[in-house]
Amino acid sequence: MNHNRQSNDGKHDDDSALSDFLASLMDYTPTIPDELVEHYLAKSGFQCPDVRLIRLVAVATQKFVAEVANDALQHCKARQAAVVKDKREKQQKYKRLILTMDDLSKSLREYGVNVKQQEYFADSPSTGIDPATRDE
Repeated sequence: MNHNRQSNDGKHDDDSALSDFLASLMDYTPTIPDELVEHYLAKSGFQCPDVRLIRLVAVATQKFVAEVANDALQHCKARQAAVVKDKREKQQKYKRLILTMDDLSKSLREYGVNVKQQEYFADSPSTGIDPATRDE
């Protein structure tokens, strides 16, 4: 019987914490504008007049983008550290990090997002082949 009471108190604490968090979203201006979030939610078929929910999605999106960017930065640093080890005699005085699409793709792949790079005309295996004989 005492266990039920503690369970209800814990649920009440969770509910009040969630209510406080949702109320704080009204005063928060996320990096991603509400209009942009509303547009993509509407495009996916979701309509919601509650601004708090829109901002919750914006905060979650902002967190996701920040985590992906941070992971991509770590991939970039690891890649460039490997290059420096290979070319010790040519170390640069100033290290500039150059984020590549490969770094971003590796980071996104960790989150289940597969990015396929667009094939450039010059990189195409069929470059220089008569278009009539090309297999596509």
